[in-house]
Amino acid sequence: MHSSEIRYFLAVANCGSLSAASQQLFVAVSAISRQIQKLEAEIGAPLFDRHARGMVLNDAGKIFENHVRRSLMDMEHAMAEIKGLKAVRRTALRIACTDGMAFSLLPALCSQFRHLNPSVSFNLTVGSALEVAEILRRGECDVAFQFSLQPERGVDVVASFPAPVLIVMQQSHPLAKKAFTLKDLQAFPVALPDQGTTVRQLFELSCQMSGTFIEPAITCNNFSTLYFFLQQNPQAITICSQFTVLYQAKEHGLALRSIGIDQLTQRTLQVQTVNGRQRSAALNLFLTFVSEQLQQQNEFFRSEYGF
Repeated sequence: MHSSEIRYFLAVANCGSLSAASQQLFVAVSAISRQIQKLEAEIGAPLFDRHARGMVLNDAGKIFENHVRRSLMDMEHAMAEIKGLKAVRRTALRIACTDGMAFSLLPALCSQFRHLNPSVSFNLTVGSALEVAEILRRGECDVAFQFSLQPERGVDVVASFPAPVLIVMQQSHPLAKKAFTLKDLQAFPVALPDQGTTVRQLFELSCQMSGTFIEPAITCNNFSTLYFFLQQNPQAITICSQFTVLYQAKEHGLALRSIGIDQLTQRTLQVQTVNGRQRSAALNLFLTFVSEQLQQQNEFFRSEYGF
């Protein structure tokens, strides 16, 4: 089995067709096709389902892809260790996360960690929950941070914390200091994340079950936009977990309220790594640091806000 066969296989798997892989690799379609057929002959099973519009990995192909990517990552770690790049003093960590954690949580954690380990650098990729899961599955990040509704399969969950959906407003808001229901939110401009997020999905489910219809004043897939809208509108309301505004709540005078609806408490914040992959010294140090910081901050936050 030659490196060109593996390279062509991964290109087709990523691109979804021979022609797209050809354009990416600058190699003729016929040459790629021959190598794929040769690889399948060596393995003794087809790796792709062939369709008119492209090629999709079948079950055998997915198993083979997983082992190939893991082997490549193990080789990279071995080379890094040999070259001394595995030491904490010279390491780049790749992080994938969903939007809520990119707002301030991860920038703060990375900054704090670099004060202790100034030679560690970070490459942060922000995507949807599906995109983050795929990045982690492909081994294209060292650690992933995301909100999950159910236990994740095929990953190592390093740490997990309850991350209920909270109603966020300024402390001067009429609802900030009294009990309210979802229906009470109808009287105010509500800023919501897009429907692909877990926080929006749980919020919509709660509204449906209570017979409440809320038309958002603004919808966006970037929490920074929603937060700035909240800052500019004293009557505005948005939704998120405590982790999203962990460092803004007290400084910016926010009120975070729980409505006490079961559906809004089903999320957890998970810190995830690839199942079975060897971790670098820097990654282990970062994971320990992050877990301790999140535990401390979460306990302080819940005590301060009475959750």
